[in-house]
Amino acid sequence: MSAPTGILAPYDASDWAQRDAAHFLWRTQFGASASEIKAAYQSGLAETLERLLTPQPETEGFQEIESLLREAAFDTGNTADLQAWWLYRMFYSANPLTEKLSLFWHNHFATSNAKVRSVPHMAVQNDLFRAEALGNFRRLLHAMAKDVAMLIWLDSNANRKRQANENFAREVMELFSLGEGNYTEEDIKQAARAFTGWHVRDDQFWFNKRQHDFTEKSVFGKTANLDGGDVIGLCLAHKACSRFIAFKLLRAFVLDQPTAVLVGALSARVTEHDFTMGPVMRELLSSKLFFSQSARHACIKSPLELALGAARAMGVRPNFQAINNTCVQLGQSIFEPPTVKGWEGGRLWITSASLLQRNNFAHDLLAGKMGKLDRPTKSGDYFQELLLAREVPGLQDNKLKPTERVHLMMTLPEFQLT
Repeated sequence: MSAPTGILAPYDASDWAQRDAAHFLWRTQFGASASEIKAAYQSGLAETLERLLTPQPETEGFQEIESLLREAAFDTGNTADLQAWWLYRMFYSANPLTEKLSLFWHNHFATSNAKVRSVPHMAVQNDLFRAEALGNFRRLLHAMAKDVAMLIWLDSNANRKRQANENFAREVMELFSLGEGNYTEEDIKQAARAFTGWHVRDDQFWFNKRQHDFTEKSVFGKTANLDGGDVIGLCLAHKACSRFIAFKLLRAFVLDQPTAVLVGALSARVTEHDFTMGPVMRELLSSKLFFSQSARHACIKSPLELALGAARAMGVRPNFQAINNTCVQLGQSIFEPPTVKGWEGGRLWITSASLLQRNNFAHDLLAGKMGKLDRPTKSGDYFQELLLAREVPGLQDNKLKPTERVHLMMTLPEFQLT
């Protein structure tokens, strides 16, 4: 198997600095504390990356609380309780990159409980994202075609041989594997017939033979008695598929507007590894590209990255209901993405109204309204090095209290970037 070259060649580990460690952790987990950054710097890039890519055992305390939160969500059937369960995992799990990739796949396969109306089904789908977070996209795409929450979300029970429903066939091409412009309307019509009879019965996937079209279909020029699995295989074999996944990964982890050259370079690695995400992420997160100047402070924090990241950086023990309410107000309600396209993110996260709300969050966090806050001490130096690495007007004012210095930092436009 060939090694990555060019912009995706390995970053020179001898250049590893504390600033690199901060950049690395803020992109691969939901924020970073000063102690985590120091530990990552001392461990080095290779060891830190290996820890994030290798499943770590969860503590007994984590497992106990996580289980109780999940059980509570199942008991109440309340989306807010399920959101609190996942926020707890994002913040406290020993496997933060897995949680971040689970969120990536949740946005990729955007499914909302507002329509599914089943906490258990949404949780099972979330478990699938986690299981394949660093696994194989090929397996994940096949599994999502039979996922109950997804089948409900895209009206699969209405897909019958006499009148095929195109919802899933369209989204599997447009949003899940290929992107616009890489298929025809006839491909969608034919693919919809292949998915007829892929239904839900008794809260499980059910292949309804009586409603499946067993006749020949033609998709991407291949004619045969295709079923849904065959169509997914054809999508995965399409040259656009690896580019589509590469583009999404670059947007989520490196920079908001990746060039065609960058997409092509990462696409080649996705193909080389046959859609296995572990080695792809290993190469991407240790590449010259990832640590390049163009990638630094190049992504706008999502509401989750902002809220959980600030809480982690400040050593806050979060009130997850309060954190969740903030994220919902800022436009990111997990388990309830706005459309089948998910959250488009990037510059769309920031408006004049949301920027004011983000500044209000900074005030509420420092006022203890987001959870228990230990009073910051060396906040000025820490935040200046972590977030900006530049002189900030007013920061050296000795009349400012530590909390006021932190608030000043958190209300700067640069704080919205990671």
